[in-house]
Order: sequence, then structure tokens, then C-alpha cells
Amino acid sequence: MFTIIGGDGKEYGPATADQIRAWIAAGRANLDTQAKASGAAEWRRLGDHAAFAPPGTTPPALPQSNEEANESAPEVTLEVIAPELASRGARTGAAIVNALYYLMSILPGSIAMSRKMIEENPDMVRGVIPSLEDIDLTALAEGMMWVWTGLLSAICLQCILLAFRGQNLGKVLFGGRIVRADNGEPAGWLRAGVLRFLLPVGIIMMLNVAFPLGFLFLAIDYTFMFRYDQRCLHDLIAGTKVVRA
Repeated sequence: MFTIIGGDGKEYGPATADQIRAWIAAGRANLDTQAKASGAAEWRRLGDHAAFAPPGTTPPALPQSNEEANESAPEVTLEVIAPELASRGARTGAAIVNALYYLMSILPGSIAMSRKMIEENPDMVRGVIPSLEDIDLTALAEGMMWVWTGLLSAICLQCILLAFRGQNLGKVLFGGRIVRADNGEPAGWLRAGVLRFLLPVGIIMMLNVAFPLGFLFLAIDYTFMFRYDQRCLHDLIAGTKVVRA
């Protein structure tokens, strides 16, 4: 059954398809006349209904509602590709670069302190170790201040890189980046800067008071990189991993 809108703008029907064909034959309607099937909400051309479409043509499909479109649309599965882990070689190279960077940062202060001690104790050139009374502690303290200034400056630069890039200097050069181990998102300042960097550095410095426990901790930390997931001890502490940048 169908209802149509006549040329006078009034609705006529419901009428059967045969009745409407008779109206078309009598000139009271045509294929452009607006009509809707019983129970339908949308008005369409008579020619768009299958009952009145010319032979050999296929009437256009009715627009689907959002729910119908969602139900009929094929499911698309997006494959999430996890970033590739940084190689152990690249991470080792990055660690060597960082170690050289820290060494260079304390070198000026160390040279200045050594020169000052040699000037005041020339016998040190021949391997004679001066007694504590012969050492100018003021000059020694000044040299140590420059050593720590250089080291802390280097640490600050590393923290800035970690906070904004998820990389330290070595990882910038060797193409590594620190991310969260659980979802691959950026590690952030707390994980990359504090838990993964500053905390282990603090542990190493405290343990080195009882030399060489700090270096032993560093060696153990490094061997953890040979696990199946290549996460060092400080990665496990911070909940991070290193991927290729």
C-alpha cells in the first residue's frame, strides 16, 4: 500500500500498487510523484519504488539510519604495530657516549684541581704522595666545586632532553627513545627523568662511598639488557623500555 502527494499538495491513499498505476495511466500521477510505502517514514519518487520502477532498472537503495549503517558496515580491525626495540648495540653505544660526556664534564675541574695540587706539592710528579697536612684543602675544595659544577650541568642537560624528547644525549645520537613499557606512550618526566635516570645515578653515587659497589650496581644494571625484553634494571624500576626513534 502506498500514499502519494497529488498535484494539489494533498495526500491520497493508502492505495494499492494497481490503483496507483491506474492513476499514472489517467495522468493523475507520474514517476516523479512523491510517495511512501505504508509503515515507511520517508517520501520518495514513485519511480524509486521497486513496484513502479521502469523495466530493467534498479531503484536506488533507501538511505540507512546510523544504527543500520553501523550494523551493516564490515568490521575493520586496525592492526597496532608496536615500535621496534632499540638494538643492544645501539644502546651500548649510547651508554658509552653518555659516559664520555660525563667524563668530559668533570675534566676541566679535575685538571685545574690536579695542577693546583702539583704546584703546591712538586714531589707529586715523582710519585710522592703528600701528607694530609701538606694539602691545601681550600684549593682542593675549589677544584671539587668545579668538578661538581660540570657534572651537575651535564646531568641537568640530560634531564631536559629526557623530559622533552624521551632521549638522553647518547640516545639522540644512536636513535633510541624511552617509552612506557605498558602502552608505548611517552615516558614523561617522572618515569624517564626521575625513576630511570636520577634515582639510579643517586644509588650509584651513594654506593661508591664504599668503592666499588656503585660500579658493581652499574654492571648488574647493564646485564639486565640481555633479557628477552631488553629492559635494564632501571627500566624495570621506571616501567619503561627503549625503542628505535
